[in-house]
Amino acid sequence: MTRIACQQLAPRIADLDHNRAQARTAIREAVDAGAQVVVLPELVTSGYVFASKEEAAGVAVTPEHELFGEWSAEAERGGAVVVGGFCEAGPDGTLFNSAALVDRAGVVAVYRKTHLWDREKLVFSPGAQAPVVVDTAVGRIGVVVCYDMEFPEMTRGLALAGCELLAVPTNWPLVPRPDGERAPEVVVGMGTARVNRMAIACCDRAGVERGQEWNSGTSIIDADGWVVAERADAGLLLADVDLEPTRSKRLTEHADLHGDRRPELYGSIVAPRTARAADGD
Repeated sequence: MTRIACQQLAPRIADLDHNRAQARTAIREAVDAGAQVVVLPELVTSGYVFASKEEAAGVAVTPEHELFGEWSAEAERGGAVVVGGFCEAGPDGTLFNSAALVDRAGVVAVYRKTHLWDREKLVFSPGAQAPVVVDTAVGRIGVVVCYDMEFPEMTRGLALAGCELLAVPTNWPLVPRPDGERAPEVVVGMGTARVNRMAIACCDRAGVERGQEWNSGTSIIDADGWVVAERADAGLLLADVDLEPTRSKRLTEHADLHGDRRPELYGSIVAPRTARAADGD
């Protein structure tokens, strides 16, 4: 079993020092609770609802920033892996909504969010590289950020690459839903886990930022698509998840999620947008 922690935090907008200290404390608490994987929210170092690109640039950092050394030092205490979001300072003034995977050696991988949600497009540039699957001490971990999970082509690609646990730093804006129902993004996560047979840890955020409320829908989902732990308020969420079932996609003697694929029929799904538009004319 792998002990997974999500820390549903409430970062302060454009307050790097506060958020840095908060994240370090959160990682330490999770590691002290035995977590082998710690997931933090999207843009945990900076907050989310920026008034301008210039405000975001004031708290943007590179993967070489010393705060990631702090994450690494806390991870080393328990041999853990940490995944968290940050506002990344790119070349020539570009900004990315990024996530770092950190272990005792430091920053192992950085993923730049490729599917930008709504007004994020006014602040950030989209990433140009698909997410990778990283071999870690606890298993094969993939990383996407928030809205990326709405695109099944991306998550299926990670499953085909051998992802066992998908870490999803996220900030899910609160949306109306029927009484008794989970946030729609959690439902997407459940379906994604089930059809790909991989575990998913979605770490949402708490609090209210510049009038924006959040789902606070942090959820840990097993490879069968069931939510095994969830939290509706700020704080630590822990779950022990068996990653062994993710290593086989066979459902029955004659049913296999990967073996039964028909990629020769799926070309239109991944055709460039310009090609699809031309076909529709």
